[in-house]
Amino acid sequence: MTAAYVIKPADDEHWPALEHLFGRAGASNGCWCMYWRIGPRYTERPRSDNKSDLRQLSASDRAPGLLAFDGDLAVGWCELAPRDDLDWLARSRVFRPVDDLAVWSLPCFYVRRTHRGRGVSGALIDAAVSVAAAAGAPALEAYPIDTDAPGHTRNLFMGIAANFAARGFHVVARPRPDRLVMRRML
Repeated sequence: MTAAYVIKPADDEHWPALEHLFGRAGASNGCWCMYWRIGPRYTERPRSDNKSDLRQLSASDRAPGLLAFDGDLAVGWCELAPRDDLDWLARSRVFRPVDDLAVWSLPCFYVRRTHRGRGVSGALIDAAVSVAAAAGAPALEAYPIDTDAPGHTRNLFMGIAANFAARGFHVVARPRPDRLVMRRML
């Protein structure tokens, strides 16, 4: 079952909706989507620091991601930024840049439990393609899990490869059997 979702920037205006979506603990065990910016160090900091940093990013000139709404309820989030803005991703041994192209990255998702399996991630991917293209990005890159790979991780916050393939993304690297770098030229 899928629904039509309205996609909005995770900016200052929509901060209360993002905060409500993530809840008191912050999505992904207090990450508040700081992982791709600061790495595993996010677990060593108070969750309130991670939340504060995301709040500051939301109030900046460029929203750090997108929100999917079902009516007035935020039901999904994706991080979206130029790869160079994501310091930890830029230094990742697993997801090394495949070339010098100044890609934008779509590294993670969070979907409200009640809306999983209802097309939220796909709607966010479609919107991210449009936003990145409008910003002049030459390509959009993602790092999803290949759920067809034996023994794949069950941690699917990076998205599922089939969902990206259905939207015109192609594999440009496979750093591990279940981990892909997928790209869509814009």
